Amino acid sequence: MGVVWVLLVGCAQTVTHPGRGRVPTDASRAESFALEIDKLRITHRIPGLAVVVLRGSDVVLAKGFGEADLERHIPVTPDTPFDIASVTKPISAIVALKLVELGQLDLDRPMAQYSGFSEFAADARKNGGFFFEDFAQAPPALTLRHVLSMQANGRPGNRFFYNPPSYSWASRPISEAAGKPFSDLTRDYVFLPSGMDHSARKHRNLTLPPALASSLAHPYHSDASGQFHRSKQIAPQGDGAAGGVVSTARDLARFDIALTQGRLLTPESQQLMWTPGKGPGGVELPYGLGWFIKDYKGERILWHTGLWESAYSALYLKVPSRGLTLILLANSDGLRWDNALDEAAIEKSPFAVAFLSGFPR
Repeated sequence: MGVVWVLLVGCAQTVTHPGRGRVPTDASRAESFALEIDKLRITHRIPGLAVVVLRGSDVVLAKGFGEADLERHIPVTPDTPFDIASVTKPISAIVALKLVELGQLDLDRPMAQYSGFSEFAADARKNGGFFFEDFAQAPPALTLRHVLSMQANGRPGNRFFYNPPSYSWASRPISEAAGKPFSDLTRDYVFLPSGMDHSARKHRNLTLPPALASSLAHPYHSDASGQFHRSKQIAPQGDGAAGGVVSTARDLARFDIALTQGRLLTPESQQLMWTPGKGPGGVELPYGLGWFIKDYKGERILWHTGLWESAYSALYLKVPSRGLTLILLANSDGLRWDNALDEAAIEKSPFAVAFLSGFPR
């Protein structure tokens, strides 16, 4: 199915409905939202920001604001690559569920049965800091499902606690089950079928393709006076499931469209991915498999954020009841908001609130 990409500038439109008067279209809403997003960008000290909004598989806004390189005055566009940080997690969840569909991976196999996990868990509890103070005290009970749904702390499956390092290690059992490097699996099961030709994984033994590396948005942070300073690029990590993807807003839109059109997973797998975990007594937890999940003002919201301190931030948000998707990529940490590791407070994001109010049902 073809996709029409639209850059909206000065194209406000309305349609007339009997008894309702003139009602804004998505085009006019996108124009107003673009203005609001740029104001928020400036307020939250973001040098450059790329945005895509979709309604179903239709792109109603694709635009860049500010600059990817302040020193050379290179503007951000929807095709500017960013390090998307933890927005990688939904991509990694697709890989895991695809392997489940192929009969190669069992989400309920104990993690302790995978090579190196017992050593990892012991070291993490000793040296891993606050993420691992109560991590997997009963390792035989901990499964990959618990790790991918952020239920690996305390008694496995008992509560939600956001643990990126644990999620990152999940790439190892996934790779072990498939017999291929995790980066290859991401390419084969996500990038290629989605048509994401401006995206790549990177890690200690895998450098970015030159075209992506040369156009990557530079990261920045601001000082107390509001002046921007270039930050160091992110140090190479392992081939983990929690991060390690460089992509563009337009490529992430391609990923979202492929997901919407059922080109990545079966409907059953997609539903499983977006089913929240359950705690004691059946209490709904705010995370599925690689996605935050929460009801906001009576609607189910799916999202993930990405953050590299003083460098990059991202927000990928879906409202299934409206068929809406928002993708934001920034070259500072200005998209972040205060969110404890045991909560999912999407209502604290001014960018998310602006989007949810700007594109009603």
